Amino acid sequence: MTAAPQESPITDAERDEAVARLQEAFTEGLLSAEEMDDRLHGVLTAKTRADLAPSLASLPEPAPDTVPTIAAVGGRLVRRGAWRVPRSFKVMSAFGRVRLDLSKAVIEHPVIEIELGLGTGSARITVPHGAVVDIDGFQGGWKDVRYTPPRRASAGTPTIRITGTSGLGRLKIRHARF
Repeated sequence: MTAAPQESPITDAERDEAVARLQEAFTEGLLSAEEMDDRLHGVLTAKTRADLAPSLASLPEPAPDTVPTIAAVGGRLVRRGAWRVPRSFKVMSAFGRVRLDLSKAVIEHPVIEIELGLGTGSARITVPHGAVVDIDGFQGGWKDVRYTPPRRASAGTPTIRITGTSGLGRLKIRHARF
């Protein structure tokens, strides 16, 4: 007799998504405070997707994600100041330079996912002081990524996950001074 295959453990992203769904349902009045606490405990202690299912039962399915895209063929793409950062977005530039400054941006999500598609242009991303930056999913082409992580992440700062590819351009990431 063969044992049933074990389901793989859930990822941090899946757990974050489940928590976000519960928070949204609570703010929309679909869950009481007590029910929110019970379901949140279930999500935080879940090991597999099957463990998550009871906590998410009867919640509306999330709307299909449409990923906002900032794109240009040439020239400059600049976002700075107090702009609202979506949970995930794409930045595509064939020949131009990309400048994203998240240091003063309105960041409402614990994890921000940025997918870069750089041709021959370069990108410079300024992240909040103490933020965690994950560049494991980014493939540099001709030039290496320039990034020096801080010694310690600050409490309450987001994780910035950068994925995508670069042809001949370079990705530079720096932390804001304060």
